[in-house]
Amino acid sequence: MNALQPEFYVSEPLSTPPSSFETPLQQLVYETFASAGIPFLRVDTDSGITMEDCANISARIGVQIVKTIFLCNRQQTEFYLYVTSHDKPFVTRDFCSALGIPRVSFASAEKLWEFTGVRVGATTILSAVWPAAAGVHLVMDASIAAAEWFACTDGTPTCFVKLGTRDLLEKYLGGKEVIRIY
Repeated sequence: MNALQPEFYVSEPLSTPPSSFETPLQQLVYETFASAGIPFLRVDTDSGITMEDCANISARIGVQIVKTIFLCNRQQTEFYLYVTSHDKPFVTRDFCSALGIPRVSFASAEKLWEFTGVRVGATTILSAVWPAAAGVHLVMDASIAAAEWFACTDGTPTCFVKLGTRDLLEKYLGGKEVIRIY
């Protein structure tokens, strides 16, 4: 992992929600953590968009930030939030084969906002609690689901959270189907 780049800001880890929220989803994420009794650490950052930015964030938070991709079928009637490791390339054929579905592509920025309440650069499985995300399929690499820790954006590109993967799957996403693929 690369050393922290001094020009990219990453705060010390904090265990409290932000003092103000950038989006309604961000507020809902922390309300859900509180109501489910989920401990977390978060870091405030400069806008973390690139892989190098995420390496800086991962170094501070102590776990690799996952990559989350928002996908849809050609008709834009089925949507997928896919969580994978930061260094795994996305291969459409492999993803579709694992799920037994026709070809998918990246969903538009408009659909991302409509269904998940996030903008490009902040895609997160934490948006599964957003009411409009109720029909979105949640898909996760089995290796991510088996890890002890999970780290991702909180729905904004300037705040990243670390929580126990078990807390994510059992408490935060409790009752929602998460399809695990290899």
